[in-house]
Amino acid sequence: MNKHITSLLAALTCLLFFSPTFAQTNGRNTLPKWAFGGFERPAHINPIISPKASSKFSDPMSGQSVGWEAFYTFNPAAVVKNGKVAVLYRSEDMTGDAIGTRTSRIGYAESMDGLHFKRRGTPVVYPGHDNQKEFEWPGGCEDPRVAVTEKGTYVMFYTQWNRKVPRLGVATSKDLVTWVKHGPIFRKFYNGKFADIPNKSASIVTRLKDGRVVIARVNGIYWMYWGEQHVFAATSTNLIDWRPLTDSKGGLKWLISPRKNYFDSDLTECGPPALITENGIILFYNGKNHPGEGGDKRFNGNSYCAGQVLFSLQDPAKAIGRLDVPFLRPMEPFEKSGQYVNGTVFIEGLTFFKNKWFLYYGCADSKVGVAVFDPAKPAPPDPLPAL
Repeated sequence: MNKHITSLLAALTCLLFFSPTFAQTNGRNTLPKWAFGGFERPAHINPIISPKASSKFSDPMSGQSVGWEAFYTFNPAAVVKNGKVAVLYRSEDMTGDAIGTRTSRIGYAESMDGLHFKRRGTPVVYPGHDNQKEFEWPGGCEDPRVAVTEKGTYVMFYTQWNRKVPRLGVATSKDLVTWVKHGPIFRKFYNGKFADIPNKSASIVTRLKDGRVVIARVNGIYWMYWGEQHVFAATSTNLIDWRPLTDSKGGLKWLISPRKNYFDSDLTECGPPALITENGIILFYNGKNHPGEGGDKRFNGNSYCAGQVLFSLQDPAKAIGRLDVPFLRPMEPFEKSGQYVNGTVFIEGLTFFKNKWFLYYGCADSKVGVAVFDPAKPAPPDPLPAL
């Protein structure tokens, strides 16, 4: 055989055996060098937070005592405080009959080991008699993401839900318990052009510094990724007022979007705070699989799986890498049963604790789970379903 043909066949064989497509069709899942993971679910631990009917709270809206976390507890943020992991999670009461019709509040729990949590009896962020009533009554406060500045100010981005328009709100705290609400984040710029469109899911850029995950500046300013249908961006100088990134026509600039026939074919929704690494900025996000012909047939239609995108540190709007398959997907029974039976691992909290990375996520919109990445002994990412 001609030596050039032989070399070509060898090269093609090598490409076949090491290409992502070949790996996917054979059920293997390997991460590129820039990606984070793999994460492993600790044995016999999950779910770490579940609904609790005995928790009562005097609701400012109704004036009545309500079981504020009786129905579902899910979609958690996470941060380290005073040597403990603090998780702030979304809770739903029993006032409605479907997703989006109950009132949500944000509860607080903390842990010495990142796995076993002690909860406060009352929520720390909720719709109350404050200047945010028009944005938070009656739907409440949903889906927090939390990060901390180097000087110790905690910054929470969450969805303000008045059952008309979801809006990103921001609040700050010194102790994670007492919060000051600053309201919708996009009102100041472009004459409020983007303040009243549906907006949610903010992932502020952070970095690991001296063993702590802290809010970072990129090119001198704060930067966040946000969005549900697509991934957008915004910048800030004060962490409170955010300027959305726009395109040449004055519309929101799309950084990444759903991809046909992939696990993220329906939505690309931002997850926990993005992280600066030696390779660039990693955005962890939640991909929703399209239920029709446009989805990845290996995953349930409408299921949520976890992906990663790598953005350039020099140009944070430029995506330079992206996982073609999820690193975490619904596998356990509690991730596929409850309020959202199509299956959900909805990631929102990521923190560094005792030399490991702890990833906290919502399980089927019903409970809270955790997965752990040990850089010294990485676990494989979740295996892919057989074709």
